This record gives sequence, structure tokens and C-alpha cells, in this order.
Amino acid sequence: MKFTKSTPLKGEVAIPGDKSISHRAVMFGALAEGLTEVTNFLHGADCLSTIACFRQMGISIEETADTILIHGKGLHGLLAPADTLDTGNSGTTTRLISGILAGQTFESVLNGDASIQKRPMKRIMTPLSMMGARIESLRGNDCAPLKITGAPLHGVRYQSPVASAQVKSAVLLAGLYAEGETSVTEPAVSRNHTEIMLHSFGADVRTCGNTASILPNPRLTGQKIEVPGDISSAAYFLAAALIVPGSEVLIKNVGINPTRDGILRVCREMGASITFLNKKEGQGEPACDLLVKSSDLKAVSIGGSLIPTLIDELPVIAVLACFASGTTVIRDAAELKVKESNRIDTVVENLKAMGAHVQATDDGMIIEGGHPLHGAVIDSHLDHRIAMSFAVAALAAEGETEILDADCVRISYPDFYQDLARLS
Repeated sequence: MKFTKSTPLKGEVAIPGDKSISHRAVMFGALAEGLTEVTNFLHGADCLSTIACFRQMGISIEETADTILIHGKGLHGLLAPADTLDTGNSGTTTRLISGILAGQTFESVLNGDASIQKRPMKRIMTPLSMMGARIESLRGNDCAPLKITGAPLHGVRYQSPVASAQVKSAVLLAGLYAEGETSVTEPAVSRNHTEIMLHSFGADVRTCGNTASILPNPRLTGQKIEVPGDISSAAYFLAAALIVPGSEVLIKNVGINPTRDGILRVCREMGASITFLNKKEGQGEPACDLLVKSSDLKAVSIGGSLIPTLIDELPVIAVLACFASGTTVIRDAAELKVKESNRIDTVVENLKAMGAHVQATDDGMIIEGGHPLHGAVIDSHLDHRIAMSFAVAALAAEGETEILDADCVRISYPDFYQDLARLS
């Protein structure tokens, strides 16, 4: 894809459904009794991998343009897959489904693409093994492919070294099949979509501070779920409207769960003009429309407990920082190194190619704003968030920018480029 400097962005955009919530709706619907109906489901490659895995385990799932229908078979209704479960590029699928598979009565193998085969899985293997799970990295490198042999599980009180919703969710899902209570305590609260949705399905799940706990063997019942728009996808339109002069964009139906809204807090601190409209709350997941106008931005410092609430948005926040006055510091974000790419290295490499004054640190980056960007050839490293972030940067840069392997955006936002083009 090639981009040039944009005229003011005007209009409105309805972003696709939240990826995290879409994954969970399929998984929990499969474990529930009866029909689960999901609207505004994200038809991205990652979520389709989750659907494919549960179909392999005997769950009937109907797809239309507007609705997903999951015919759940109950907590103990999954069947042994005849072949390897292919999780594609999806870390959420790989880690969450591992918790479910740990408590089954059959053996299964999980594998994904080249990126998944490099991403760290010891972070779930350790707590699941503590619960009695039999989980093995077939190449002995603590990465996929993973062989999981179902076994009797017992509850644990797990002290997680990282604030990770995927780790927390894997343990809580295994806890559905364990004897006794299971709890996970994190160093900071990660996104809580699992706790909210499991509770709506009928699980006995509770949260106290940084600790989430669950009791085993609930009767889960099928639900109607309306998925809010994904704030991680909204972030690109938010950033584009802020840095392209004269822009005014209305972003419709954005999920603003407090464990995910860090980018909104950062943008407000940077001086962004963002107005919240039409607030609503459904099934514990708040949403609203965001009216965003181009703004003069100032630098900020980002770290600590704020990081888990915006970890996926840090690449595009780094782009914003290039257009802010002063020096922005991002710290405590070493987790960026183990995403679809090493996002510290890929962001810094590509920003430097565009003329930014930026340097990498062990756990983040330092960005000196106010230096004009110019077009460049951008290597996405097959990372959807890198491709989308630099499409945004290109709209406010002089000259032409070319993004290599740009179609990787299908992972989370298949129509991203079309929606962006409609506003310019």
C-alpha cells in the first residue's frame, strides 16, 4: 500500500467489533448450554481461527454477515479433534484455548503460524502445570506447537509475574474444570473481558483488587452478546484525526472498558480534543461515540499500571508523540518485545526511516516530537498494528510512504484501508 499526505479527514466511521470480546464469545458460547447469538462479531483472521478450532471439536457455529450463532454443548461437550488445532496468528486463541484443553479428557495439539511458533508460552505452561495439566512444548523451546493431554486439575492461587489478560484467562478457564477455587493475582490489572463475560454466562467469578478468582463446574447458559467496537482499532482513526490538520471524525460505538481505555487517558493528557457522546453500557462493557478534532499535542510520560490498558496502542501512540511538542517517554513496556513482532524495534526502525528523533530503551522508547516526518518504505514485519500505525503516520508526512506486506491488517481489521480512504 502507498500513501501520501492527506487532506483533512472528515466524516464518521463504525469500526469492527472488539477482537478480545469476539474471541471470548465463541469460546464461552461453545462451553455453554444452548444457543449463543453474537452481533458485531469481528470477522478478522484471528477470530476466524478460534471458530475453526471449536468446529474441529464438534461445535456447530453458523456465520452470517451480521450474526454468529454458536450451538454450545456445555462445559464437558467438546470432542477430541481429529487433527492439529491451527490457531493461525492468534496469541489469544492459543493461550486461552490451552486453559480449556487442560481440563478435557482427550489429547490435542495446538500450532500456529511462524509468529506464534516464536511467542512465549511458558507464561501459561507454568501455572497450568501447577494445576496438574500435562502440557508440553513439542520443540522443547516453550513455544508452540503444544501438546496438551487432558488431566484432573486442582485449583491454585497463582501470582502472575506479568499483567496479562491471556495468562489470567487461561488459568481461570482451566479453573472451570479444577477441584476447588482458582485465583490469579497480577502486578497490575489487565483487561477484564473474561471475568465480565464468564459472569454473564453464569460462572461464579469474582474480582478483588488485582486478584480474579473462579469456582469450578458452573452451568453456563447461552447468551445474546453485542460486541462493542474495538478501541484498539479506533485508536488509528483517533490518532489520524488528531495529527492531520483540520480534521474532525466521529468514531461510532467504541468500547471504553476502563481496563482498555489507556489511550484515551493519554490523549487527553496530550491535549487532544475528544468528546464522548451517546454513552451506553451493555453486559458490563461500556461504549460510546468519540468525536475527535485535530489538536496541538504535548509530550507525556507513559508507564506503570497504565501500560496494560494500552499495550496494543503503544505503536500508534509513538506516532502521536512525533507530532507532540516535547519529549515523550514510554517505559515499563518490555512486553512489546514478544508481540507479533518486537514492537520496540519495529516502531523505532520505521520511525527513524521517516525522520523521527527516537531511540529504543530496554523497556520502551524515547521520542522527541516536533521533527517533520517524510515518506519512506515501511517494513510491517507482518504485524498488523505496525502496518496500521504507519499508515496513520503517512497521512501527516511529506512525500510518499510505502508499507510492505500491508495486507497483514486482515488479522484484526480487514477493511481498514477502505475505511481510512473514505475519510480523506
